[in-house]
Amino acid sequence: MKSHNKIFSLLWIILLSATGPIQAERIKDLVSIQGVRSNQLIGYGLVVGLDGTGDQTTQTPFTVQSIINMMGQLGVNLPPGTNLQLRNVAAVMVTATLPPFARPGQQIDVTVSSMGNSKSLRGGTLLMTPLKGADNQVYAIAQGNILVGGAGAAAAGSSVQINHLNAGRISGGATVERTVPVELGQEEYIYLELNSTNFSTVTRIVDAINAVHPTKAYAVDGRLIQVKAPLNTSARVMFISQIESLNITPARDAAKVIVNSRTGSIAMNQSVTLEPSAIAHGNLSIIINSEPVISQPGPFAERGETVVAQRAQVEIRSDEGNLMLLPAGADLGEVVKALTAIGATTQDLLSILQALKAAGSLRAELEVI
Repeated sequence: MKSHNKIFSLLWIILLSATGPIQAERIKDLVSIQGVRSNQLIGYGLVVGLDGTGDQTTQTPFTVQSIINMMGQLGVNLPPGTNLQLRNVAAVMVTATLPPFARPGQQIDVTVSSMGNSKSLRGGTLLMTPLKGADNQVYAIAQGNILVGGAGAAAAGSSVQINHLNAGRISGGATVERTVPVELGQEEYIYLELNSTNFSTVTRIVDAINAVHPTKAYAVDGRLIQVKAPLNTSARVMFISQIESLNITPARDAAKVIVNSRTGSIAMNQSVTLEPSAIAHGNLSIIINSEPVISQPGPFAERGETVVAQRAQVEIRSDEGNLMLLPAGADLGEVVKALTAIGATTQDLLSILQALKAAGSLRAELEVI
């Protein structure tokens, strides 16, 4: 119970600090420019130089096939039927994110993940791997030494491992070879997309832009803003930089409570409030103990046999319930403080919040993930 109290005390401090007034934010932190986006890249490659922790080639035939194809491209032809028993090679998938406006020669980070039964990629080197986009075109080439943030050792049937060993990263491990065309808007307009739909925030952004550049911005809906921009590319870039630097005070999002039933975690934003309600919290537990009872026949008895029976003991324990009255308009901090006061654990909060929502007292959308 002490550990729960410490956790809730820390949660109360964090949430109390989060219930203060909303600070002004830059427009660039609230919106994205339509058409300016990143692209995902993927490739299949080989990692070599492993210390006996590579794929078991008898169970991963694709690794052997890849090695034979690679050796053939390098001018080494293996005799047909050659049985390769390699322990220092692993087949991997390589993924990367191509940022917008990336130019040929620019370096990007890549993630290397084992796809076979390799025990560890630590100390391995990724061989030259083409990275393709959704259109099956090669946009980058990856190669380099893998950095794995873990360690492990095994001997005589015992093993120890720290963190994950079958995935790692190569900082700047891929070189961009192809550019993805990006257009800043359509003709004389650019479009700003709000990260989350909010009509009030869209209105405030439009007002902030028109205060500096009159009649330039227009709200299309609760997420999209149309802005008239200069046609000259250089002037358009400067115009966008000025808009991104403007500060506004975003409106509060809709009240929402997110409940993860698998991990027991709960997250609430600062818009959550309550109607007048009362919560009773109590626990009921049933304990059943069973022990064997042996019955034997008397001494010198002509008939009879040993019988084993079970004797059960049932005990019901009920903890005293606490009734807590929650006033109307309680903010997020008061909700957490009240639930903590009645001794609710994380699992108890799942049921309490669902009951409050069903009773119509919780002014928030309850989403279970």
